[in-house]
Amino acid sequence: MKKSAKTIFSLGEILWDIFPEGKQIGGAPANVVFYLSRLDENPVLVSRVGTDSLGEEALAVCQNCSLKTDFIQKDEVHCTGKVNVHLDSQGVPRFEIQDNVAWDFIEESPPLFLAIKEADAVCFGTLAQRHEKSRTTIRRLLEQTRTDCLKVLDLNLRFPYFDKELIEASLRMADVLKLNSDELAIVSELFSLNGVELELLRTLLEKFSIKVIGLTTGENGSILLSDEKEFRHPGYCISAVDTVGAGDAFTAALVHGLLSGLELEEINDFANRLASLVCTKKGAWVEIGHLESIKFNNL
Repeated sequence: MKKSAKTIFSLGEILWDIFPEGKQIGGAPANVVFYLSRLDENPVLVSRVGTDSLGEEALAVCQNCSLKTDFIQKDEVHCTGKVNVHLDSQGVPRFEIQDNVAWDFIEESPPLFLAIKEADAVCFGTLAQRHEKSRTTIRRLLEQTRTDCLKVLDLNLRFPYFDKELIEASLRMADVLKLNSDELAIVSELFSLNGVELELLRTLLEKFSIKVIGLTTGENGSILLSDEKEFRHPGYCISAVDTVGAGDAFTAALVHGLLSGLELEEINDFANRLASLVCTKKGAWVEIGHLESIKFNNL
């Protein structure tokens, strides 16, 4: 899957996931950047940390992982974000997200506006738009992109930080939508959509003029859908340690595949393979090595 690297901006939260046994770096936009970097792309994280010890440690982790920190801002007022993570018996997380933290206050800047004009793709979500400050900055950044820039929305719905208006505005800005089964149910209820899974996805595709939708269905794999094609992947049989970061790895693989010009069927398999690997390791950032050589069994 080698090719010339694409510049991909990811907008939103970098934070610390606090597990019972300790903390791990995370945040959906930061996770996407990590995996895009491992897929030989040129990802750029736009986020904000406090000037506290956790903020300095987050920057150090990024630098140690060879991630760019040029547009991770420093906030002297608000602390670095934290999330308490509770895992169930299957390793599926429940999150308690701290309010009014640094990534809620991402600021506009002329260098940032200039840099994002070079983006081949921009990834964004709803959680980072929970506060007016970051929401305004994210939308202004999306307005600065080239007409051929791929705008990728990972819904990342977290109660209580979303509503119908926020979801609708985000969908109207997106070319590509990634969501999971729980999020599809929420969106369908909010927009009074009826039908089976594929019918719901096709309605979203048409209603919001989306080019590609990726639906992840947990251990049952995923669906990739466009105007012309649809592919279902059954998923791989693995022993999951935790699922934190797996959806973000899927998003990174989806963006990587689309920018590489791969067929949806190939993208779907690769994204499931990457997400499965992440589920077999602890934490959101997993070194993937020679992913193609790893053998998984289909369900």
